[in-house]
Parts: sequence; structure tokens; C-alpha cells
Amino acid sequence: MKFEKLLSSGKMGSLELKNRFVVPPMGTNLGTYEGYVTENMCIYYKTRALGGYGLEIIEVTAVDPRGKAILNEIGLWDDAQIPLFAKLMDAIHEGGAKVVVQLHHAGRQTANPYIFDETPEAPSRIPCPLLQVPVVEMTNERVWELIGQFGDAALRAKKAGADGVEVHGAHGYLVAQFMSPQANKRTDEFGGSFLGRTKFAREIFADIRRKCGEDFTLLFRFGHDEKVPGGRTLEESVSVARMAEEAGVDCLDISIMTYQSLPYMSAPPALPHGFNMFPTREIKSSVSIPVISVGRYTPEIAENALQSGCADFIAFGRESLCDPEIPNKVAEGRLDEICPCIGCTQSCLGYLNAGGVASCLINPVTGHEAEYDLGPAENPKKVLVAGAGPAGLMAAMTAARKGHEVVLAEKTGRIGGQFRLAAVAPTKQDIATAIKYYGTMCEKLGVDVRLGTEVTEDLVRELAPDAAVLATGGLPLRPDIPGLDGSDAVDAIDVLDGRIFPGPRVLIVGGGMTGVETADYLAEANHDVTIIEMKADIALDEAAAARYFLIPRLREYGVKWEVNATVKRFVAGGVIYEQDGVEKALGGFDTVILALGVCSYNPLEETVRGLVDEVYIVGDAEQPAPANRATETGLAAALAL
Repeated sequence: MKFEKLLSSGKMGSLELKNRFVVPPMGTNLGTYEGYVTENMCIYYKTRALGGYGLEIIEVTAVDPRGKAILNEIGLWDDAQIPLFAKLMDAIHEGGAKVVVQLHHAGRQTANPYIFDETPEAPSRIPCPLLQVPVVEMTNERVWELIGQFGDAALRAKKAGADGVEVHGAHGYLVAQFMSPQANKRTDEFGGSFLGRTKFAREIFADIRRKCGEDFTLLFRFGHDEKVPGGRTLEESVSVARMAEEAGVDCLDISIMTYQSLPYMSAPPALPHGFNMFPTREIKSSVSIPVISVGRYTPEIAENALQSGCADFIAFGRESLCDPEIPNKVAEGRLDEICPCIGCTQSCLGYLNAGGVASCLINPVTGHEAEYDLGPAENPKKVLVAGAGPAGLMAAMTAARKGHEVVLAEKTGRIGGQFRLAAVAPTKQDIATAIKYYGTMCEKLGVDVRLGTEVTEDLVRELAPDAAVLATGGLPLRPDIPGLDGSDAVDAIDVLDGRIFPGPRVLIVGGGMTGVETADYLAEANHDVTIIEMKADIALDEAAAARYFLIPRLREYGVKWEVNATVKRFVAGGVIYEQDGVEKALGGFDTVILALGVCSYNPLEETVRGLVDEVYIVGDAEQPAPANRATETGLAAALAL
């Protein structure tokens, strides 16, 4: 496939871009609590500039200390922040990209600890439905003051060397709150009608133009649909687009959602690649200025969106987290080397929401570019990796990239381990793409992959490695519950792998991620599925965005579940369990499936330590944990060689 449009130059306002690849604004937490840029942030953004992106839009940049939405959000509310910001602008320009700074105020969508223990401010005294943090209603005088702060911050960005600024009017933040009939209940000049609700944005645009000039590129990001009751929808968003064009905006950056509908922002695989493509086309058809579209784009779908007139530029959000070199790889025809985003949100949104640095399950180097040395090893070694699950694949790939001689031995005939089975569930197919990527890179980097090869003492003696990485994974947990031994209960992994085909009526014991995704898989195939779970609800270890779409899907399929239910013993075709102090029974099932977690499987350590000086235990073999921990430990082992 040719990528003529993606690789062609483009223009927004006075800004010339070398291609149509955009890194959209995504919070990283790489700044400081006080709002200053750090060296790590400079390296993070420069890495993506060197990767070929034509434009980088810097993440949320607060125009006021009370406007932060994440713990370590950077800011431009003070002239003292300009010098370090200038270093960030210089780093991106040195990497070959243009840079626009997103000016931001969170409004009601923040928490007191993020904003120096102040109270959030909002258009009306209505807290964020998700966060439920009390807010103060902004006075008319305060609204006008904040308009000036947006303009002042834009001027600081210009002085720091930015090529333009973007006003953040999306995702339910302050500008979006003013525009939204759900959040804005004012009756003064900044409320009521469409004209009143959009006045805040219009005055911000005008103030930026007065202070920065007509040739300073101005973008506006807003959502085409807030996905909340009473919120703005596509119908009115077309008018927002026309308003912005008439107010002098050079380019529109179209997104979706508010915090109340957060799963649409970092959308899970339940939403298709390019899911915002056609709504963006409705916006583009109403204006003459260029439009950016975002939403789980692959290069192929991005090219189609450009060719079909849905957008002028494509934002690769989490995709740019996963692979900072997508543009270069597309230009050089190395599509099979693109590290794919699987939409899991475990390490990007998950770490960010916990106050950590945004990273990536598939590429855990992300967010740590300044810390990890991926250059050639000073003393290349012969390395044996046992097990080709995600931990072993990451260890083998990274070690080979650093110049080590790597043998990857996998006792089965396929790579991926239990991670491969996670791709079986509906909407999880992108996991298979990631495993294929690991396999491709191992092959290209010269890893000696030996399938159907179990690591034994004889093999270790034969290879005589300098170091060994044991990534033997985990086994299904079978706790000591009366009746389980000798029962015909089967393990979920055997069902997902197609080794066992369940009967029509199925009981799944365990309502964590493995259990509910097995239920999803079987219910889609018209099995009658019941889940029993000892915790207060099912799927509590699923990422929030994935769970948002999964639970309604299970209900639609007719899946039933019992929670706060402790299995006391297994019986033929079912279980006896205790719930709220009462003993109950579930029976009459054709197949009982166990999804009770995993235990570490590490049979080689003692043998290998007696033969190899340098030994690392990674992934579930070390300790059962989510998949992002597997790739992180695999990476750490390879870097420690």
C-alpha cells in the first residue's frame, strides 16, 4: 500500500509541515509538580521528532495553577517557566518536527491535590459527575481574567520558540465546560444560548491574536460528541467548527468525550481503528480550514481517511507512545517493524491515573527514554532465554538489539505464551498483532528462535550461555477446594486454546480478567454462561475503558454472575458456595471452567544457577502479575546483561 497523502507536506495557517503525522497532546507526568519542563520530557518529545512526526502538540499546559488536570502538568502561567520550555521547543526542532503547545485549564475536572489544595473553578457550581469534587462558580470578572491568562500563556509559548498554540476545548475541560449545555448553566454573557456558551472560546482566540499576531498558528481542539446526557453532540459541533473558523482559528483538532465518558478518549479495542474518522468528515465538510482526526489510527486507515476527505492530518496518540518511529518506518516501507498499540491502557492511562509516568505495555521504554541505554553492549554475551511469552520475547528482542547472541527456546510450537490466548476473546485481536511484531523483530535482529525446544540441563550444557533469562511463565491455579481434585473441571486456558470445547451450559469459577474474557468468548458463540466470583464484582482487574464496554456486552449476551460468593466445594456439574453467610448451590452445567489465576512456574532456576553465572527470572515465573509487568521485567533483564 502506498502512503502518498500521509507522507505529503501540509499546511495549517502559516505553519508548513513535512507530512501529515501528528503527535497529539497526551499527558505524560514527565513535568514537575510546580509546572516546569524536565530533561526527561525533552528527550521523550525529541525521540518522536526524530521518529519522523511532522507536528508534535505538547501535552496539557496549564495557563493557571488551578488549571492542572494531572499531578505533574507543565505550565506557562509564569515568565519563570519560559527558559525550560524553550529547551523543549529547541529539542523538538532539532529532531526535525514543528511544535504547537496546548493551552489548558481543567476547570471542574481536577482534584485538590493537583492544584496546590485549591478548590476547582467551573462555569457553574456543578461538580464533575465522575470526580465529584466541590467547585466554585467563576465570577464574570474571573472569566475575563482567565481569558487574558490564555493570551499571556500563548505569548510565553511564542517567546519560548513554539510554532503555534492549541486551545484545549475538548475532553470536558474548562473551555468545553463553557460550551456544554450539560456543564454551563450560566445566564450571563457567557451562558445560555450557543452564542453565550461559545463566547469564552471566542474571546480567548481574540486575545491570543491580539498578543501573538495573525501569523502565529492557532489550533482549537474540541470533541464532536461529549457522549453524556445533555451534552454537546455532532449536530451542534458543526456550528462550533464554523464559529472557530470565523474567529480566526487556523486548524481544528477533533476529538470526543468528557471525563464522564472517559473510555472514549483512550478507547479500548471494543471501538474500531479510526472510529472518529467519519464524524470528523462532517466537521471537515463544514469548514475550509484543515482538520486533524484522532482515534486508534493505523497507517493504512489513516491514509484512507486522508484520501477519502475525512481529515487533513492524522493524530497518532497511543500509537506514538508505542512506537515513536512510525512515520520513518512508513516512509521506508518497514511496516512489519511498527510496534502496535493494543489499546490496553494498562501502562499509559493506568500509570498516569496513579500519578506515575505514562508508558506502554508493548514498548516499556516509553516514558523512560532518558533512563534506558539501548545502544550496543560493551561486552556482548551469549544469552539463553527460556520461554517465548511476552517477558521472554521482550528480553530476547532487547538483548539482540544490544548486540548479544540470543537463543530463545520455547517448548511449545508457538510464541506468545498465555498472552497469545488473551487475543482469543472478542475485541482483543490486536494482542496477536503485538506477538507477531515481537516475533518479526526477533527474526530481524538475529535471535535464534527454537520452537518445540524445552530447556533442559543438557541443552544448557550444550549452549554454555554467559547468561540465562528464565521466562517460563505460570500455570493455572488450582486451589485446595474440596471436590476439585477428581472433578472434570477444566482450565480456561485449555478452552481458549481450543483443546477443550465446552458444552451448552457453562459455569466459570473466577470473575477476574481471564474468567470474564472467557465468558465473552463463549457467550458470543451462544453458550449459556454463568460466572461465580468471590469479590464484590466481576472484571475488577480489567482496565476501566475495556470494562466500560465489556460489562454491557456480557449483559446483552445474557451472561449471569454471582458475586460475593465463595466456593466451598465442587460437585458434579456445579459448585456449593457461600454468599452472605448462606450456603447455596449452582448446578446442572455441562462444563465447569476454572479461572482462578496463575501461580509461578519456575522449574529451571536451581539447575540453571548451577551452570550459568548470570541468571534472571522474569514475568510470571518471577511473580504472577499483569502483562505490562512481564514486558517490563523482560526489558530490565536484557538491559542488565
